[in-house]
Amino acid sequence: MVVELSAVSYQVIWNRLISVVEEQAQALVRTAFSTSVREAGDLSAGVYDLEGQMLAQAVTGTPGHVNAMAAAVHHFIRRIGRENIFEGDIYITNDPWEGTGHLHDITVVSPSFLDGKVVGFFACTAHIVDIGGRGFGVDANSVYEEGLYIPIMKFAERGVVDQTLIKIVRGNVRQPDQLIGDLYALATCNEVGHRRLVDMMTEFGLDGLEGVSAFILEHSMRATVERIAALPNGGAEGAMTIDGYDQPITLKATLEIKEDRIICDFTGTSGVAKKGINVPEVYTKAYACYALKCAIAPDIPNNTASLVPFEITAPIGSILNAPHPAPVALRHVIGHMIPDTVYGALDQLLPATVPAEGAGSLCNFMVSLRPRTDLQAPNSAERAEVLAFNSGGSGARPTSDGLSATAFPSGVMTMPVEATENTGPVLIWRKELRPDSGGAGTYRGGLGQFMEVGAMEGHEFDFQAMFDRVEHPARGRQGGFNGAATTIARDDQVKMRGKGKQFVPHGRRVLLAFPGGAGYGDPLLRDRALVRRDLARGYISADVAKSEYGLSEQDVQDVMKAVKQGKFN
Repeated sequence: MVVELSAVSYQVIWNRLISVVEEQAQALVRTAFSTSVREAGDLSAGVYDLEGQMLAQAVTGTPGHVNAMAAAVHHFIRRIGRENIFEGDIYITNDPWEGTGHLHDITVVSPSFLDGKVVGFFACTAHIVDIGGRGFGVDANSVYEEGLYIPIMKFAERGVVDQTLIKIVRGNVRQPDQLIGDLYALATCNEVGHRRLVDMMTEFGLDGLEGVSAFILEHSMRATVERIAALPNGGAEGAMTIDGYDQPITLKATLEIKEDRIICDFTGTSGVAKKGINVPEVYTKAYACYALKCAIAPDIPNNTASLVPFEITAPIGSILNAPHPAPVALRHVIGHMIPDTVYGALDQLLPATVPAEGAGSLCNFMVSLRPRTDLQAPNSAERAEVLAFNSGGSGARPTSDGLSATAFPSGVMTMPVEATENTGPVLIWRKELRPDSGGAGTYRGGLGQFMEVGAMEGHEFDFQAMFDRVEHPARGRQGGFNGAATTIARDDQVKMRGKGKQFVPHGRRVLLAFPGGAGYGDPLLRDRALVRRDLARGYISADVAKSEYGLSEQDVQDVMKAVKQGKFN
């Protein structure tokens, strides 16, 4: 039976779909075993039509996941084959090129059936802590070293889980209970989405999503194109240099705004790296689209059609279009820098629109703990893999300060110390904002963080660093100053590298200073009241208040006196 619905009804259904996938995502957050999902929100969830086109995504999640996952369901349909899609099926992969960019992301897709007929698909992705191999880090020479590869296949057929797959997974990872728990959480969250979809379709008398899909995709495409059409046509180039692994890497973006689309080409970008910082094209497209959409059409719901007008290309063999079997475990370190590269070009075309550069990539690290080997370890010593998600500062915006200790563009949350320490014998001795790390400007860059990381008595550990901005800090815009660079060293003054696995002996700690976001505009034009506020709160030092913001010695003394007396608001 064909049900005729009004535009208002379709809009209500569209909003309901967004609610459905948000509940899907929250179900994953509540049931996942990995702290990367539960605490940091490193996940995505979405609903798709019969053709594999994304109709709605959850608000909870990362653009790298969801925008990459937007293309993934097509691969699932093609590889599984429509004739092999049955009610109760669950499909799985961690293919970096047909999933979301590296082996540590597992994507699960489930067909949604109504009255015995498939009507759409639900998909979700989560970052899992361990997938075997060398572990989460930069050190591999090819993707084959980075862990267990799961091709697109059935996790379950007609409701029956493939126990052979479960045994293979268990036999290849360091923390099998955690990973298997995450797999079931992924499958369960899709089931939650399916149940809510069936409820909605029954309520509105729908026997398919074809009409809903056409409405959503048509309106999203039209709205996005209208935003682009209102922009001045033209072209510009942006480029940035970042640390890379053993030598600096150049990212280059050429933008062209046309009447109905924006073309972004990364020709001129450095080639594939020897170690695992390479980026599959799907991840490059995800973050380039996200950057443009944030600047041009942030309020249009994310779906396949709202992404189509952004045409992203990168030469194959470049670090932003790395072919198989390039190592890609830390593809986020480079991929998270893509928006700042794009904004370097967009700032020339749309002044006072985009922020200054920020920390960019997440300041993550992996701690592999084990009983000490220099002396006899206590019986209580254990092995554990602990992944910590952390952030530097974001860049200042054209009309406001950057956000401190906040991840842009990923949106992944910083893990609480308590949650990190609960996963293994790691100790976080210090975690606090880093004064003077935000670049000075009319609007100040967001602050980075200090962290001090060690292990409980009886343990030594390998510290897997995943940092950038050590040699190339965030650059200011429109006269703003650069943010502070990343630093990393042991507490015995032994210098450490920004990337790679490094041994930390018993009793030693790792001292980290995460980068700050850059400033926007001339610091001397900053509101004096804001400078005094920053000084009172400890965001900037007295020296910076005077040397970079031009605050007088008397002003500095007055502020410090008021703080001491508890009078500064």
